[in-house]
Amino acid sequence: MTRPLLLLNVVGLTHEMIGANTPHLKRLADEGFARPMGTVLPAVTCSAQSTILTGTLPREHGIVANGWYFRDLAEVWLWRQSNRLVKGKRIYDEGKRRDASYTTAKMFWWYNMYASVDWSMTPRPSYPADGRKVFDSYSQPANLRDELQGKLGVFPLTRFWGPGADITSSRWIADASIEVMRQHRPSLTLVYLPHLDYGLQRLGPSDPKIADDIRLVDAEAGKCIDAAREIGAEIIVLSEYAITPVSRPVHINRVLRHHGYLTIRREPLGWETLDCGASRAFAVADHQVAHVYIQNADDIKAVKLLLKTTEGVDLILDRAEQRQFGLDHERSGELVVVAANDSWFTYYFWEDDRVAPDYARTIDIHRKPGYDPMELFIDPKLSFPKLHIARRLAQKFLGFRYYMDVIGLDASLVKGSHGRLPTPGNESRESPVFISSKRHVDMDDIPMTAVKDIALRLQFD
Repeated sequence: MTRPLLLLNVVGLTHEMIGANTPHLKRLADEGFARPMGTVLPAVTCSAQSTILTGTLPREHGIVANGWYFRDLAEVWLWRQSNRLVKGKRIYDEGKRRDASYTTAKMFWWYNMYASVDWSMTPRPSYPADGRKVFDSYSQPANLRDELQGKLGVFPLTRFWGPGADITSSRWIADASIEVMRQHRPSLTLVYLPHLDYGLQRLGPSDPKIADDIRLVDAEAGKCIDAAREIGAEIIVLSEYAITPVSRPVHINRVLRHHGYLTIRREPLGWETLDCGASRAFAVADHQVAHVYIQNADDIKAVKLLLKTTEGVDLILDRAEQRQFGLDHERSGELVVVAANDSWFTYYFWEDDRVAPDYARTIDIHRKPGYDPMELFIDPKLSFPKLHIARRLAQKFLGFRYYMDVIGLDASLVKGSHGRLPTPGNESRESPVFISSKRHVDMDDIPMTAVKDIALRLQFD
C-alpha cells in the first residue's frame, strides 16, 4: 500500500535555522533527522525544483535557470509556467507507474501548468485587452480555483511578490494545501512556502528581524505537518537554496556594453531596451549566476577574458567546463558566469537612469531580461510612497491607463542572494536543508538528485 507523503518546500530554510525559532520543524527533525542538502548550479528556484522532482541535473531536465534566451525567438523569457519545458520523469510519474491509484496535488510549485497531476494551483493573473492586470490563479481541475478562492479569498498576489510580499501569501498557500489534503487525500502533496525569501533578500541573513520571519514560516509549516499527520502521511521538509549576504551588485551587461558587445534600441518615447538578437554578447542575470549568450564563436575567448577581469566575478564556465556541473545544455549560455560570494548580478544594461526602460521602475517579472530583486523594495527616493501608490490605484479603478512606477534602481539595497554552490565547510549555513519524518532513509550525504528516490522509498518501501 502506498503511504501518503507531504513534500514541503520552505524556501531559504537552512539547517542552521532549525532550533528555538522553529518548534514545529525541530520536532519533526527530532523524530526523524535533518541534514544540510546538496544543491545544483545554479541554485535557483526553477533549476532546483526540477532537480528535486526528476532526480536529474539541468543537462537532463533542461531547466538551466529561472529563464533563458530562446535563440529561435531572439527573446529572453523568465518565469514561464508550462510543465512541458521540463524533461524527465517526476516523482509523481514514477509513483503512478508503481501504483495506478497514485494521486498528486501540486500547490504553487513552479512549472505547475499542464503537469501530470490530479490537483494543482498556481498564481496566474488575467490580462484584459485594456492593459489591466486582474489578480487570479490557475488550477487543475478548473473548479479547484473557485472552491479555494470561495473559502479563502482571491490569492493575494501582491503579498506573493513585490514590496508588499509577506507571510500572507504563504499562509494562504498553507491553508489551501490543507483544504486539498483533507478533502482529496493525495498520495503526494507538494507545497511551496516562499516567505523566508523576502526578508533574506531585503535584509540579509544576519539581520535580527529574520528570526521573526523564521518563526512565522515555522507556524505555517507546522499547520501543514499537522494536516499531513491527520491523513497518516510521511513528511519531507526541504528548501531549494540558502541565501547568503551580498554587498556588491555587478552590472554585467554594462560591462559588455562598454566593450561594444551589446546592441541597444532607443525607443520612440526615449528609453532604451536591449536588442538581444542584434547583440554580439549579452547576459541573462539570475541572482548570482548569469548565462552569457554569444552570437559568434570567435568572440567567446575575448568575452571570457573580459569577464575574468570584472570585479565581483568568481567563475566563468565555457561549454566544456559546464559539463562538470551538469549544466551543459543547449539552453545554457556559451558562458555561465558565477558571482563572488559577496556579489550578485543585475540585469541593468542602460548607463543613465534617465533612459532606463519603462518597465525598470515597475514589477514586471516577464518583460525584464533578467531577475530583479529590486522589485521587493519601494523606491526610497519617493517622498510620499503611499500617496504615490494611492494615486496610481485611483487611476486603475477609474479605468485609466496607469504606470505603477514604485521600484527604485539603487541595486545596493539588496542584502541577500543565492545561486552559487555552498562554500566547502560552511554547508550548515549556505546549503538548503533536508528534514525527514523517518530515520531509515538517512544518508551521510544527501545530494539534491537523491530526493526523488528518498521520497519514493518513504512511500513504497
